[in-house]
Amino acid sequence: MATILVVDDDKGMREFLDIMLTREGYDVRCASSAAEALTSCRKRSYDLILTDLKMPKMDGLEFLKAVKEISPESLVILITAYASGETAVRAMKEGAYDYIEKNFNIEEFTSTIRNALESNGRMRDDAKFIRDMENAASFGEIIGKSREMRKVYTLIKKVAETTANVLILGESGTGKELVAKAIHAHSPRKEKPFIAINCGGIPETLLESELFGYMKGSFTGAYAEKAGLFEIARGGTVFLDEVGELPPVLQVKLLRVVQEKTFLRIGGTESIRVDVRIISATNRNLEEMIRKGEFREDLYYRLNVIPVRIPPLRERREDIAILTRYFIEKYAREFGKGIRNISNYGLELLMDYSFPGNVRELENIIERSVALEQSNIILPENLVISGGHSAEQGDGVSNSGPFPDQGINLGAEMARFERDMIERALEKSSGSKTRAAELLQVSFDSLRYRIEKLGM
Repeated sequence: MATILVVDDDKGMREFLDIMLTREGYDVRCASSAAEALTSCRKRSYDLILTDLKMPKMDGLEFLKAVKEISPESLVILITAYASGETAVRAMKEGAYDYIEKNFNIEEFTSTIRNALESNGRMRDDAKFIRDMENAASFGEIIGKSREMRKVYTLIKKVAETTANVLILGESGTGKELVAKAIHAHSPRKEKPFIAINCGGIPETLLESELFGYMKGSFTGAYAEKAGLFEIARGGTVFLDEVGELPPVLQVKLLRVVQEKTFLRIGGTESIRVDVRIISATNRNLEEMIRKGEFREDLYYRLNVIPVRIPPLRERREDIAILTRYFIEKYAREFGKGIRNISNYGLELLMDYSFPGNVRELENIIERSVALEQSNIILPENLVISGGHSAEQGDGVSNSGPFPDQGINLGAEMARFERDMIERALEKSSGSKTRAAELLQVSFDSLRYRIEKLGM
């Protein structure tokens, strides 16, 4: 049973909320002042705190600051007869979940309470999941609990038990190297080296020597013999990232390693036998490259014994929230900040974004946002998701005609589109925000906050 603390100096309002919320099945406690409420919060924790904004001695915003120090996990909703956009923004900056006007509709009020408590439950479940994931060596640093990612985890476990070569397929930023590390960490080779090399990030002349090593005097500057990565990884795993970038000459030499488990150092005459597992990854279409004669078909089938496809972030949107909170926690710790969460509207902006850069792009967005944010919650204006512009900025770029050479402010275009959709929904609903929220398939509170933030 969820626990709720009602804080209001108006006895009639306290009793009304107590009766109504108790009928809804909640465990309700009441306090007539901020001081009494803070004392109660020191004795026990509450899932949700409803507090009046205007109270003697200590108002709702001051109480909000104080209670967040005592019980940071408790959600706080302000109840006010003096609602304004400025009040809402200030409350959100101080860590409030939402604010409600005193002339509220009971159905909308109870819906807000349910949404808040469900959100708090998800946050706690996500935090536990993150801790479990961090402690689970089988998945390493991979974060996500969507159905698509659970399939990947299952496949990782099965693949890890074999000695077969693996080809990891996925767009840039999906975490292909993390999957390779997880396969190695859960395999019988886990005590042996894991060697990763980016085939597209090293010039061809250097790549060959990195992979296979060289003999003393084999070329200018070879003053001593050097072991290659395949030798260093003996008994372990070699991860070839962006294997589609391998030039034809090195594809031939790699094929020999895969088929015969032997290779020659540059300038060497003696075959070196090595036992390694090869995990490859690419964001390119190797089958198309084979048709164009850019990649060897025999090498492809040798590497692609077991394919593992990593879904892009847009195909597992339910992971965006947990990844966001994971990165907030990570960078808040790194930057020494007290940021614990992201505003509901900010999270919705992320959920609506397509993430062409996938998880890597999301991490970069949150890192920048945590660095910019001054409050304890990430607000939309500090959520940089469009080429260096905040999600709330505008630049007047037209969405008609050819794509401009200087690019566009995607955040501004999204805000302009959002304003247009809200206006049309309100017109369709004859001004009813409740009906407009239904038409837009967002919560009433989210719609109200968007209207305030857009200055409508």
